[in-house]
Amino acid sequence: MSSKPLCPLHLGPLRLYRRDGLLVSGLTHARRGRILLKQNFRTNLVPIAFAILAATLFGLSTPFAKLLVSNIPPVALAGLLYLGAFLGLGFYIVMRRIVSGHRTTSRSALRRADLPWLAGAILSGGILAPISLMVGLTLISGFSASLLLNMEGVATAIIATMLFKESVGRRLVIALVCMTAAGVLLSWDPSQGTWNIVGFMLLILAGFGWGLDNNLTRSICGRDPVQIALAKGGLAGTASMAIAIALGLNISIDAQIMWALVLGAVSYGASLVFFVLALQGLGASRTGVFFSLGPFVGAIVSILVLREWLGWVVVPALALMTLGVLALVYERHSHQHGHEETTHAHIHTHRDSSHDHCHTEPVREPHNHEHTHKTAVHDHVHWPDIHHRHTHD
Repeated sequence: MSSKPLCPLHLGPLRLYRRDGLLVSGLTHARRGRILLKQNFRTNLVPIAFAILAATLFGLSTPFAKLLVSNIPPVALAGLLYLGAFLGLGFYIVMRRIVSGHRTTSRSALRRADLPWLAGAILSGGILAPISLMVGLTLISGFSASLLLNMEGVATAIIATMLFKESVGRRLVIALVCMTAAGVLLSWDPSQGTWNIVGFMLLILAGFGWGLDNNLTRSICGRDPVQIALAKGGLAGTASMAIAIALGLNISIDAQIMWALVLGAVSYGASLVFFVLALQGLGASRTGVFFSLGPFVGAIVSILVLREWLGWVVVPALALMTLGVLALVYERHSHQHGHEETTHAHIHTHRDSSHDHCHTEPVREPHNHEHTHKTAVHDHVHWPDIHHRHTHD
C-alpha cells in the first residue's frame, strides 16, 4: 500500500481522492467545475443557516424574559440568563467527551492574545447589552422590545464598516435601511399613541452593545465556538450577579430561577455557538443582518404568548423585513484581492477551493487542524469571512 497523501475532492455524494495530481475519476474537467460550483454554493448556505438558527434561538429570549422580569430584578435576570448559558454548554461539553471523546485541541483553544477581544465582548455584549435589555423590558412591551433589537444588525454593520473596514455594498445598505424601518415602524404602539423614550434608548443601547460584541468576537471566531460561548456565559453571568448582589437587589430562590437558567442555556448558550460558527463564513456585518431575523421571531412569540399586537403596522413591517433579507441573500461582492501565505487552525470542510489540502488518511468533516493557505491573487465572489479580512478603499 502506498503512503502518499490523499487529497479529498468532494464531487457529488462521492468523496474521491487524487494521488500525486492524478485524479481517480473519469469526470471531465468541465463537469468537475460545475459540480464544485454547486457545492460551493451549498457551502455558503451553511453559515447562513447557522446565523438564522442563532437568531431564532436568541429571538425567543425577549418574550420569555418579559414574563420573568416581573419576578426577578432585571440585573439579576441578565446574570441568570448568561449563567444558564454557561451551565448548558458545560453539560454539552461533558456529554460530547463521553459520547465522542472530542476535546478542544490546543490549536483551537483560546490563547492569551485573544483575551482583550474576549474581555471587550464580555463587557459590551455580556454585561452592558443584556442589562439594558432587561431594564428596558420593564418599560416597554415584549413585542416592541423584540423588534427594536433589530438595531443590533444595523449597529453590527456600522461598527464593522467604521472600525474594521468591512465593505458595504448597495444591497447591504438596502437591507440595513429596510431592517431599521421595520424596527422603527413596529416600535410604535397605536393603542397608546406614545413613545417611551427611556425604554427606546435602552433597547438602542443594547443593540449597539451586542453590535460591538459581534465585531470583537469576529477577531477570535477561529477558536472553538463552544469554548468562546462558555467563557462569555460564565464570566458575564458572574459579573452581572455580582452587580445585582452589590446593589442589594432582592432575589427570591424559586422555580423562576430554574426557568431563567433554562432560557439562558437555549437562547444565549446555543445561540452563541451558532453565531460564532456563522461569523467564520459570513463576517460580522452579514451575520449581523441575518441575525436581525431574531427580533421578528421574538415579536411573533410575543403575539402568541404575551397576547401583544400592534395592528396594521405588522404588514408593511413584514414586507420591509422580507425585502431586507432578500437584498442580503442576493448580495454579490467581487474584486481582485490577494492572500498572503497563512498557517492557522479553525473548523472547516473541504468543499471549497480554499481547503484543498491533503490528508494521510480519510477524514471526517467538519474537522479542525492546522493547515496552510498558499499565496494567491485572484478575483471571485466572497464575503468578509475568516479568509477575507482585507480592507477596502
